Amino acid sequence: MLLKPGLDLVQRLPDIARWSIALLLIALLAAAIWHTQRQHQRNPIRIGVLHSLTGTMVISERPLVDAVRMAVEELNASGGVLGRPVEMVVVDGRSDPASFARGAEQLLAREGVKALFGCWTSASRKAVIPVVEKHAGLMFYPVQYEGMEQSPNLIYLGSAPNQQIVPGARWAMQQFGKRVYLLGSDYVFPRTANLLIHDLVRASGGTVVGEQYLPLGSTDVDAVLADIARQQPDVLLNTVNGDSNAAVFAGLLRHGLGAIPVLSYSVTENEMRALGGEKLGRHYGVWSYFSSTPDARNRAFVSRFKARFGPDHSTSDPVEAAYVGVHLWAQAVAMVGSAEPARVNGPTLLRQSLNGPSSIVSIEPANRHAWKMVRIGRVTPDGEFEQVFSSISPLRPSPWPRHRSRAEWQDRLAMQQLDPTP
Repeated sequence: MLLKPGLDLVQRLPDIARWSIALLLIALLAAAIWHTQRQHQRNPIRIGVLHSLTGTMVISERPLVDAVRMAVEELNASGGVLGRPVEMVVVDGRSDPASFARGAEQLLAREGVKALFGCWTSASRKAVIPVVEKHAGLMFYPVQYEGMEQSPNLIYLGSAPNQQIVPGARWAMQQFGKRVYLLGSDYVFPRTANLLIHDLVRASGGTVVGEQYLPLGSTDVDAVLADIARQQPDVLLNTVNGDSNAAVFAGLLRHGLGAIPVLSYSVTENEMRALGGEKLGRHYGVWSYFSSTPDARNRAFVSRFKARFGPDHSTSDPVEAAYVGVHLWAQAVAMVGSAEPARVNGPTLLRQSLNGPSSIVSIEPANRHAWKMVRIGRVTPDGEFEQVFSSISPLRPSPWPRHRSRAEWQDRLAMQQLDPTP
Protein backbone atom coordinates (compact mmCIF):
# COMPACT_ATOMS: atom_id res chain seq x y z
CA MET A 1 0.00 0.00 0.00
CA LEU A 2 2.91 2.37 0.69
CA LEU A 3 4.10 2.00 -2.93
CA LYS A 4 0.82 3.06 -4.51
CA PRO A 5 1.15 6.83 -3.83
CA GLY A 6 4.65 6.75 -5.27
CA LEU A 7 3.53 4.90 -8.38
CA ASP A 8 0.61 7.27 -8.80
CA LEU A 9 3.02 10.19 -8.55
CA VAL A 10 5.28 8.72 -11.25
CA GLN A 11 2.27 8.07 -13.50
CA ARG A 12 1.16 11.73 -13.12
CA LEU A 13 4.61 12.98 -14.17
CA PRO A 14 5.09 14.17 -17.74
CA ASP A 15 6.43 11.60 -20.19
CA ILE A 16 9.79 13.39 -20.40
CA ALA A 17 10.23 13.10 -16.64
CA ARG A 18 9.39 9.43 -16.65
CA TRP A 19 11.92 8.84 -19.41
CA SER A 20 14.52 10.77 -17.46
CA ILE A 21 13.96 8.61 -14.38
CA ALA A 22 14.16 5.42 -16.47
CA LEU A 23 17.40 6.55 -18.09
CA LEU A 24 18.82 7.46 -14.69
CA LEU A 25 17.97 4.01 -13.33
CA ILE A 26 19.56 2.34 -16.36
CA ALA A 27 22.70 4.46 -15.92
CA LEU A 28 22.90 3.59 -12.23
CA LEU A 29 22.51 -0.12 -13.04
CA ALA A 30 25.19 0.06 -15.76
CA ALA A 31 27.53 1.86 -13.37
CA ALA A 32 27.01 -0.83 -10.74
CA ILE A 33 27.72 -3.59 -13.27
CA TRP A 34 30.82 -1.75 -14.54
CA HIS A 35 32.06 -1.25 -10.98
CA THR A 36 31.58 -4.97 -10.21
CA GLN A 37 33.40 -5.97 -13.37
CA ARG A 38 36.25 -3.56 -12.60
CA GLN A 39 36.53 -4.95 -9.11
CA HIS A 40 36.64 -8.49 -10.55
CA GLN A 41 39.28 -7.48 -13.08
CA ARG A 42 41.45 -5.98 -10.37
CA ASN A 43 41.33 -9.22 -8.36
CA PRO A 44 44.37 -11.30 -9.35
CA ILE A 45 44.26 -14.90 -10.56
CA ARG A 46 46.43 -16.75 -8.05
CA ILE A 47 48.67 -19.64 -9.07
CA GLY A 48 50.71 -21.86 -6.76
CA VAL A 49 54.43 -22.49 -7.20
CA LEU A 50 55.70 -25.46 -5.20
CA HIS A 51 59.45 -26.11 -5.40
CA SER A 52 62.37 -26.70 -3.03
CA LEU A 53 63.96 -23.46 -1.85
CA THR A 54 65.96 -25.30 0.82
CA GLY A 55 67.56 -28.75 1.13
CA THR A 56 69.33 -31.08 -1.26
CA MET A 57 67.21 -30.12 -4.30
CA VAL A 58 67.49 -26.33 -4.05
CA ILE A 59 70.13 -25.96 -6.79
CA SER A 60 67.86 -27.84 -9.19
CA GLU A 61 64.52 -26.31 -8.26
CA ARG A 62 65.13 -22.63 -7.52
CA PRO A 63 65.63 -21.80 -11.24
CA LEU A 64 62.17 -23.23 -11.95
CA VAL A 65 60.60 -20.64 -9.65
CA ASP A 66 62.47 -18.01 -11.68
CA ALA A 67 61.07 -19.49 -14.90
CA VAL A 68 57.49 -19.29 -13.63
CA ARG A 69 58.12 -15.74 -12.40
CA MET A 70 59.39 -14.61 -15.80
CA ALA A 71 56.37 -16.11 -17.56
CA VAL A 72 53.99 -14.44 -15.09
CA GLU A 73 55.70 -11.09 -15.55
CA GLU A 74 55.35 -11.43 -19.32
CA LEU A 75 51.64 -12.20 -18.99
CA ASN A 76 51.06 -9.24 -16.68
CA ALA A 77 53.03 -6.89 -18.93
CA SER A 78 50.67 -7.80 -21.78
CA GLY A 79 47.50 -7.20 -19.76
CA GLY A 80 47.28 -10.33 -17.63
CA VAL A 81 44.84 -13.18 -18.22
CA LEU A 82 41.15 -12.41 -18.80
CA GLY A 83 42.05 -8.81 -18.03
CA ARG A 84 43.27 -9.77 -14.55
CA PRO A 85 46.83 -9.86 -13.19
CA VAL A 86 48.38 -13.22 -12.34
CA GLU A 87 49.78 -13.55 -8.81
CA MET A 88 52.31 -16.19 -7.70
CA VAL A 89 52.03 -17.82 -4.29
CA VAL A 90 55.35 -19.60 -3.65
CA VAL A 91 55.75 -22.41 -1.09
CA ASP A 92 59.01 -24.17 -0.18
CA GLY A 93 58.81 -27.97 -0.58
CA ARG A 94 62.03 -28.28 1.48
CA SER A 95 63.31 -31.23 -0.60
CA ASP A 96 60.94 -33.44 1.40
CA PRO A 97 57.88 -35.29 0.00
CA ALA A 98 55.80 -34.74 3.16
CA SER A 99 56.50 -31.00 3.00
CA PHE A 100 55.45 -30.98 -0.65
CA ALA A 101 52.14 -32.64 0.26
CA ARG A 102 51.52 -30.08 3.02
CA GLY A 103 52.45 -27.27 0.66
CA ALA A 104 49.98 -28.50 -1.97
CA GLU A 105 47.23 -28.66 0.67
CA GLN A 106 48.02 -25.09 1.75
CA LEU A 107 47.99 -23.75 -1.80
CA LEU A 108 44.83 -25.51 -2.95
CA ALA A 109 42.71 -25.47 0.21
CA ARG A 110 43.70 -22.20 1.90
CA GLU A 111 45.32 -19.99 -0.74
CA GLY A 112 42.73 -20.82 -3.41
CA VAL A 113 45.17 -21.06 -6.30
CA LYS A 114 43.71 -21.91 -9.71
CA ALA A 115 46.70 -23.93 -10.93
CA LEU A 116 49.79 -25.49 -9.42
CA PHE A 117 53.26 -25.46 -10.98
CA GLY A 118 55.78 -27.59 -9.19
CA CYS A 119 57.83 -30.59 -8.06
CA TRP A 120 61.08 -32.06 -9.35
CA THR A 121 61.59 -35.50 -7.85
CA SER A 122 59.08 -38.24 -8.50
CA ALA A 123 58.88 -38.78 -4.75
CA SER A 124 57.57 -35.24 -4.29
CA ARG A 125 55.24 -35.52 -7.27
CA LYS A 126 53.72 -38.74 -6.01
CA ALA A 127 53.19 -37.14 -2.60
CA VAL A 128 51.39 -34.17 -4.18
CA ILE A 129 49.16 -35.97 -6.69
CA PRO A 130 46.61 -37.32 -4.15
CA VAL A 131 46.22 -33.78 -2.76
CA VAL A 132 45.67 -32.29 -6.23
CA GLU A 133 43.17 -35.00 -7.13
CA LYS A 134 41.30 -34.60 -3.82
CA HIS A 135 40.76 -30.90 -4.51
CA ALA A 136 40.04 -31.42 -8.25
CA GLY A 137 42.98 -29.12 -8.94
CA LEU A 138 45.26 -28.75 -11.93
CA MET A 139 49.04 -29.19 -11.80
CA PHE A 140 51.80 -28.70 -14.36
CA TYR A 141 54.88 -30.91 -13.80
CA PRO A 142 58.06 -29.72 -15.62
CA VAL A 143 60.66 -32.49 -15.20
CA GLN A 144 61.57 -35.67 -17.08
CA TYR A 145 60.51 -38.77 -15.19
CA GLU A 146 60.15 -42.54 -15.19
CA GLY A 147 56.65 -42.74 -16.68
CA MET A 148 54.23 -45.45 -15.56
CA GLU A 149 51.71 -42.79 -14.54
CA GLN A 150 48.80 -40.72 -15.83
CA SER A 151 46.84 -38.51 -13.44
CA PRO A 152 43.70 -36.77 -14.75
CA ASN A 153 44.75 -33.65 -12.84
CA LEU A 154 48.32 -33.32 -14.19
CA ILE A 155 49.93 -32.06 -17.36
CA TYR A 156 53.34 -33.71 -17.81
CA LEU A 157 55.73 -31.30 -19.53
CA GLY A 158 58.97 -33.22 -18.96
CA SER A 159 60.18 -36.12 -21.08
CA ALA A 160 58.51 -39.53 -20.84
CA PRO A 161 60.72 -42.67 -20.88
CA ASN A 162 60.68 -43.02 -24.68
CA GLN A 163 61.83 -39.41 -24.97
CA GLN A 164 64.80 -39.60 -22.57
CA ILE A 165 65.62 -42.83 -20.67
CA VAL A 166 65.35 -45.18 -23.66
CA PRO A 167 67.15 -43.14 -26.35
CA GLY A 168 69.82 -42.04 -23.87
CA ALA A 169 70.70 -45.61 -22.82
CA ARG A 170 70.67 -46.88 -26.41
CA TRP A 171 72.93 -44.09 -27.60
CA ALA A 172 75.38 -44.63 -24.73
CA MET A 173 75.69 -48.37 -25.43
CA GLN A 174 76.16 -47.74 -29.15
CA GLN A 175 78.86 -45.15 -28.50
CA PHE A 176 80.79 -46.62 -25.58
CA GLY A 177 79.96 -50.30 -25.10
CA LYS A 178 77.51 -52.62 -23.40
CA ARG A 179 79.05 -53.11 -19.96
CA VAL A 180 76.86 -50.69 -18.05
CA TYR A 181 77.01 -49.47 -14.45
CA LEU A 182 73.83 -47.96 -12.92
CA LEU A 183 74.15 -45.35 -10.18
CA GLY A 184 71.11 -43.53 -8.82
CA SER A 185 69.43 -41.89 -5.88
CA ASP A 186 67.36 -44.20 -3.72
CA TYR A 187 63.81 -43.31 -4.70
CA VAL A 188 61.23 -44.05 -7.35
CA PHE A 189 62.65 -42.36 -10.48
CA PRO A 190 66.11 -43.99 -10.53
CA ARG A 191 64.83 -47.42 -9.50
CA THR A 192 62.02 -47.41 -12.09
CA ALA A 193 64.29 -45.98 -14.80
CA ASN A 194 66.80 -48.74 -14.12
CA LEU A 195 64.12 -51.45 -14.43
CA LEU A 196 63.64 -50.18 -17.96
CA ILE A 197 67.38 -49.89 -18.63
CA HIS A 198 67.88 -53.52 -17.52
CA ASP A 199 65.43 -54.54 -20.28
CA LEU A 200 67.30 -52.46 -22.84
CA VAL A 201 70.70 -53.83 -21.84
CA ARG A 202 69.49 -57.44 -22.06
CA ALA A 203 67.83 -56.79 -25.44
CA SER A 204 71.12 -55.33 -26.70
CA GLY A 205 73.19 -58.30 -25.50
CA GLY A 206 74.88 -56.19 -22.83
CA THR A 207 75.52 -56.59 -19.11
CA VAL A 208 74.73 -54.50 -16.06
CA VAL A 209 78.00 -54.88 -14.16
CA GLY A 210 76.85 -52.93 -11.09
CA GLU A 211 73.84 -51.14 -9.62
CA GLN A 212 74.02 -48.88 -6.57
CA TYR A 213 71.76 -46.29 -4.92
CA LEU A 214 72.53 -43.33 -2.66
CA PRO A 215 70.08 -41.69 -0.24
CA LEU A 216 69.05 -38.23 -1.45
CA GLY A 217 71.59 -35.76 -0.09
CA SER A 218 74.19 -38.42 0.71
CA THR A 219 77.89 -37.64 0.25
CA ASP A 220 79.09 -41.10 1.30
CA VAL A 221 80.22 -42.30 -2.13
CA ASP A 222 83.65 -43.90 -1.67
CA ALA A 223 82.40 -47.50 -1.43
CA VAL A 224 80.31 -47.09 -4.60
CA LEU A 225 83.17 -45.48 -6.48
CA ALA A 226 85.58 -48.21 -5.39
CA ASP A 227 83.16 -50.73 -6.87
CA ILE A 228 83.01 -48.76 -10.14
CA ALA A 229 86.81 -48.78 -10.21
CA ARG A 230 86.82 -52.58 -9.79
CA GLN A 231 84.19 -53.16 -12.50
CA GLN A 232 85.61 -50.67 -15.04
CA PRO A 233 82.32 -50.33 -16.97
CA ASP A 234 82.12 -49.05 -20.53
CA VAL A 235 79.66 -46.38 -19.41
CA LEU A 236 78.14 -45.09 -16.17
CA LEU A 237 74.43 -44.21 -16.39
CA ASN A 238 73.79 -41.67 -13.66
CA THR A 239 70.33 -41.05 -12.18
CA VAL A 240 71.56 -39.37 -9.00
CA ASN A 241 69.53 -36.23 -8.21
CA GLY A 242 70.37 -33.08 -6.28
CA ASP A 243 73.60 -32.05 -4.61
CA SER A 244 74.77 -35.64 -4.07
CA ASN A 245 76.11 -35.29 -7.61
CA ALA A 246 78.87 -33.00 -6.30
CA ALA A 247 80.25 -35.89 -4.22
CA VAL A 248 79.87 -38.31 -7.15
CA PHE A 249 81.69 -36.08 -9.64
CA ALA A 250 84.48 -35.19 -7.23
CA GLY A 251 84.79 -38.84 -6.21
CA LEU A 252 85.14 -40.03 -9.80
CA LEU A 253 88.08 -37.67 -10.23
CA ARG A 254 89.56 -38.63 -6.87
CA HIS A 255 89.45 -42.33 -7.75
CA GLY A 256 91.00 -41.75 -11.17
CA LEU A 257 87.75 -42.49 -13.00
CA GLY A 258 87.34 -39.17 -14.78
CA ALA A 259 87.81 -40.75 -18.21
CA ILE A 260 84.90 -43.21 -17.85
CA PRO A 261 81.98 -42.01 -20.01
CA VAL A 262 79.13 -40.75 -17.81
CA LEU A 263 75.61 -40.11 -19.06
CA SER A 264 73.63 -38.09 -16.51
CA TYR A 265 69.84 -38.02 -16.71
CA SER A 266 69.02 -35.39 -14.07
CA VAL A 267 71.85 -32.86 -14.19
CA THR A 268 71.16 -29.61 -16.04
CA GLU A 269 73.43 -26.74 -16.97
CA ASN A 270 72.86 -25.12 -13.56
CA GLU A 271 73.91 -28.24 -11.63
CA MET A 272 76.87 -28.92 -13.92
CA ARG A 273 78.53 -25.66 -12.96
CA ALA A 274 77.44 -25.71 -9.31
CA LEU A 275 78.39 -29.34 -8.67
CA GLY A 276 81.54 -29.75 -10.77
CA GLY A 277 80.13 -31.92 -13.54
CA GLU A 278 82.04 -29.95 -16.17
CA LYS A 279 85.33 -31.28 -14.78
CA LEU A 280 84.74 -34.85 -16.00
CA GLY A 281 86.43 -35.64 -19.28
CA ARG A 282 83.57 -37.52 -20.99
CA HIS A 283 80.34 -36.32 -19.43
CA TYR A 284 77.04 -36.27 -21.33
CA GLY A 285 73.45 -35.31 -20.68
CA VAL A 286 70.19 -36.29 -22.35
CA TRP A 287 67.34 -33.78 -22.38
CA SER A 288 64.80 -32.26 -24.74
CA TYR A 289 66.29 -28.77 -24.52
CA PHE A 290 69.73 -27.23 -24.05
CA SER A 291 70.38 -23.56 -23.34
CA SER A 292 72.95 -23.69 -26.16
CA THR A 293 70.35 -24.71 -28.78
CA PRO A 294 71.19 -22.42 -31.75
CA ASP A 295 67.69 -21.15 -32.51
CA ALA A 296 66.79 -17.47 -32.72
CA ARG A 297 63.78 -17.91 -30.46
CA ASN A 298 65.91 -19.73 -27.89
CA ARG A 299 68.66 -17.11 -27.99
CA ALA A 300 66.04 -14.46 -27.22
CA PHE A 301 64.65 -16.61 -24.36
CA VAL A 302 68.13 -17.11 -22.85
CA SER A 303 68.87 -13.39 -23.15
CA ARG A 304 65.64 -12.43 -21.37
CA PHE A 305 66.28 -14.95 -18.60
CA LYS A 306 69.83 -13.75 -17.96
CA ALA A 307 68.79 -10.10 -18.13
CA ARG A 308 66.09 -10.73 -15.53
CA PHE A 309 67.96 -12.99 -13.09
CA GLY A 310 71.67 -12.40 -13.78
CA PRO A 311 74.33 -13.55 -16.25
CA ASP A 312 75.25 -16.57 -14.11
CA HIS A 313 71.70 -17.95 -14.26
CA SER A 314 71.19 -20.50 -17.01
CA THR A 315 68.13 -21.87 -18.71
CA SER A 316 67.69 -25.64 -18.85
CA ASP A 317 65.19 -28.28 -19.91
CA PRO A 318 63.08 -28.04 -16.72
CA VAL A 319 63.35 -24.22 -16.80
CA GLU A 320 61.98 -24.16 -20.35
CA ALA A 321 59.19 -26.61 -19.42
CA ALA A 322 58.20 -24.56 -16.35
CA TYR A 323 58.10 -21.39 -18.44
CA VAL A 324 56.13 -23.00 -21.27
CA GLY A 325 53.66 -24.50 -18.78
CA VAL A 326 52.54 -21.09 -17.54
CA HIS A 327 51.91 -19.87 -21.09
CA LEU A 328 50.04 -23.06 -22.05
CA TRP A 329 47.82 -22.63 -18.98
CA ALA A 330 47.19 -18.96 -19.84
CA GLN A 331 46.23 -19.87 -23.42
CA ALA A 332 43.71 -22.43 -22.20
CA VAL A 333 42.25 -20.01 -19.62
CA ALA A 334 41.79 -17.36 -22.29
CA MET A 335 40.09 -19.84 -24.63
CA VAL A 336 37.59 -21.16 -22.08
CA GLY A 337 37.02 -17.73 -20.53
CA SER A 338 37.59 -18.91 -16.98
CA ALA A 339 40.48 -19.74 -14.64
CA GLU A 340 38.46 -22.30 -12.66
CA PRO A 341 40.29 -25.66 -12.80
CA ALA A 342 37.11 -27.58 -13.62
CA ARG A 343 36.65 -25.41 -16.72
CA VAL A 344 40.31 -25.30 -17.78
CA ASN A 345 41.10 -29.00 -17.28
CA GLY A 346 39.24 -30.26 -20.32
CA PRO A 347 39.53 -30.77 -24.08
CA THR A 348 40.72 -27.20 -24.69
CA LEU A 349 43.77 -27.66 -22.46
CA LEU A 350 44.61 -31.00 -24.06
CA ARG A 351 44.64 -29.39 -27.51
CA GLN A 352 47.17 -26.70 -26.59
CA SER A 353 50.35 -26.11 -28.58
CA LEU A 354 52.97 -23.42 -28.16
CA ASN A 355 55.98 -22.35 -30.19
CA GLY A 356 58.49 -22.75 -27.36
CA PRO A 357 62.07 -21.51 -27.15
CA SER A 358 63.51 -24.45 -29.09
CA SER A 359 60.59 -26.37 -30.61
CA ILE A 360 56.82 -26.61 -30.81
CA VAL A 361 55.36 -28.00 -27.58
CA SER A 362 52.07 -29.87 -27.94
CA ILE A 363 50.05 -31.84 -25.42
CA GLU A 364 49.10 -35.38 -26.42
CA PRO A 365 45.38 -35.65 -25.52
CA ALA A 366 45.54 -39.43 -25.08
CA ASN A 367 47.93 -39.31 -22.12
CA ARG A 368 48.38 -35.64 -21.06
CA HIS A 369 52.13 -35.65 -21.80
CA ALA A 370 54.05 -33.29 -24.09
CA TRP A 371 55.61 -34.13 -27.42
CA LYS A 372 59.36 -33.62 -26.90
CA MET A 373 62.63 -33.54 -28.81
CA VAL A 374 65.50 -35.85 -27.82
CA ARG A 375 68.87 -34.14 -27.51
CA ILE A 376 72.17 -35.54 -26.22
CA GLY A 377 75.01 -33.19 -25.43
CA ARG A 378 78.60 -33.40 -24.25
CA VAL A 379 79.40 -31.21 -21.28
CA THR A 380 81.81 -28.39 -22.10
CA PRO A 381 84.33 -26.84 -19.66
CA ASP A 382 81.91 -23.95 -18.99
CA GLY A 383 79.11 -26.33 -17.96
CA GLU A 384 77.04 -26.00 -21.13
CA PHE A 385 76.04 -28.84 -23.46
CA GLU A 386 77.47 -29.20 -26.94
CA GLN A 387 74.81 -31.13 -28.84
CA VAL A 388 76.05 -34.39 -30.39
CA PHE A 389 72.70 -35.99 -31.22
CA SER A 390 69.16 -34.79 -31.87
CA SER A 391 65.94 -36.38 -33.02
CA ILE A 392 64.59 -35.02 -36.31
CA SER A 393 61.34 -33.85 -34.74
CA PRO A 394 59.45 -34.06 -31.41
CA LEU A 395 58.48 -37.60 -30.34
CA ARG A 396 55.00 -38.65 -29.31
CA PRO A 397 55.08 -39.40 -25.55
CA SER A 398 54.69 -42.99 -24.36
CA PRO A 399 54.60 -43.03 -20.53
CA TRP A 400 54.14 -46.81 -20.44
CA PRO A 401 57.01 -48.39 -22.46
CA ARG A 402 55.40 -50.59 -25.05
CA HIS A 403 57.64 -53.63 -24.90
CA ARG A 404 55.63 -54.71 -21.83
CA SER A 405 51.93 -54.39 -21.13
CA ARG A 406 50.71 -51.90 -18.56
CA ALA A 407 49.72 -54.79 -16.28
CA GLU A 408 53.24 -56.27 -16.55
CA TRP A 409 54.81 -52.95 -15.60
CA GLN A 410 52.49 -52.62 -12.62
CA ASP A 411 53.44 -56.13 -11.47
CA ARG A 412 57.16 -55.38 -11.80
CA LEU A 413 56.82 -52.12 -9.90
CA ALA A 414 54.84 -53.85 -7.18
CA MET A 415 57.58 -56.49 -6.84
CA GLN A 416 60.08 -53.68 -6.37
CA GLN A 417 57.68 -51.96 -3.92
CA LEU A 418 57.53 -48.94 -6.24
CA ASP A 419 54.15 -47.26 -6.47
CA PRO A 420 52.93 -47.28 -10.14
CA THR A 421 49.88 -45.10 -9.46
CA PRO A 422 49.87 -42.67 -6.56
